[in-house]
Amino acid sequence: MSVNQWERAAQTSAFHELMRSKRNFIIPATIFFMAFYFGLPTLAAFTDLLDVQVIGVLSLAYIYAFAQFAMTWILCHLYLSRANRWDDIVERIKRETARKGAESQ
Repeated sequence: MSVNQWERAAQTSAFHELMRSKRNFIIPATIFFMAFYFGLPTLAAFTDLLDVQVIGVLSLAYIYAFAQFAMTWILCHLYLSRANRWDDIVERIKRETARKGAESQ
């Protein structure tokens, strides 16, 4: 794509919708992931909360660590479902940009 095509694409309403949608998902998801991920070493280092025995010798630390795997898979699934919607918006941007390019010629 030429610079002119990129500028036309960036001016479409679909492009603004795409950027808003991505920002509204990626920023909160990243903040949640980082807080959840760094929560384990922080809680383990500075509190005794994770030392609590839940079932036999199984402590909260193990449950939290396994929950991180689940959280990663859930976030991955959520991202993929959103990315599929974003791909549809990208196709709409391409169509709008091509239409505007044809109209300007």
